Amino acid sequence: MPEESLHGRGVFLPSHHLLSDGEIELMVRVFNSLGVHKVRLTGGEPLLRPGFVELVSRISAIDGITDLALTTNGVLLPRYAAALKKAGLSRITVSLDSLDETIFRKMAGGRGTVSEVMNGIKAAEEAGFEHLKINTVVQRNVNDHTVNDLVAHFRNSGHTIRLIEFMDVGNVNHWDRELVVPNAELLKAIHQRWPLRPVAKQPVGETARRYAFTDGAGEIGFISSITEPFCGDCSRARVTADGVFYSCLFSARGTELRDKIRNGLDAEALTEVLRDLWRKRADRYSELRNQLPRTQPHVEMYRMGG
Repeated sequence: MPEESLHGRGVFLPSHHLLSDGEIELMVRVFNSLGVHKVRLTGGEPLLRPGFVELVSRISAIDGITDLALTTNGVLLPRYAAALKKAGLSRITVSLDSLDETIFRKMAGGRGTVSEVMNGIKAAEEAGFEHLKINTVVQRNVNDHTVNDLVAHFRNSGHTIRLIEFMDVGNVNHWDRELVVPNAELLKAIHQRWPLRPVAKQPVGETARRYAFTDGAGEIGFISSITEPFCGDCSRARVTADGVFYSCLFSARGTELRDKIRNGLDAEALTEVLRDLWRKRADRYSELRNQLPRTQPHVEMYRMGG
């Protein structure tokens, strides 16, 4: 969460504003009945939630959920990785923008260290998570010159670097198109050093374009929401920790569900609400970005994750 979002007060949502584990489980079961089988727990930093391992256990026990993933900064993985594996977590994505300590701290708001993240990755490996995804948001003249160091480090590791174009998510990340490094530029530079080939079969709806190193050293992914929008293939819905549904990462407004549930909305009625919301979605922000006002508001990234 960007420090300026708290206005220097350090005020967070009271716990009763957040969905309970039972309410989250209810939502997952309803989404599953509508065809959702992949769930990602993100944030903020989800490992800060009290009882998080038990929540993972409850979601993983739902028959129709075949892929339960976590996005984390990795700092708390030494404490929780083994328990998460035992609870049924399928996959882990770790955010790591640079191996350079100074650049890392700048991009992470001065919190955490590279060594803490690397210790978290090691803990995940030891717990049995053999194939992590490493998410790296690339900004021009900030960390773009350190991308090859990351790629070199994680080649042959079994983990996959995913390079993400700097996106205008939220209103406080100081986005500027001049800071965007097109993934085509990164792909060309990496290919010149380590030849790549496109992965032949890539599932519809996946956000990353995957490439394999021709020498067998693994894969790399490119998420290009700015230069190559994929709105037409998007099949992702998001629910915030306080129960607001969003059908797009770039939404300005969502639909409040928490109070509806607390006022007696049952699973059958919730199913109809979600079905109706999905039928009516017409999100195309990334495709229309250049035609829209620069001042158009978005929900903050820390409220609904990536």
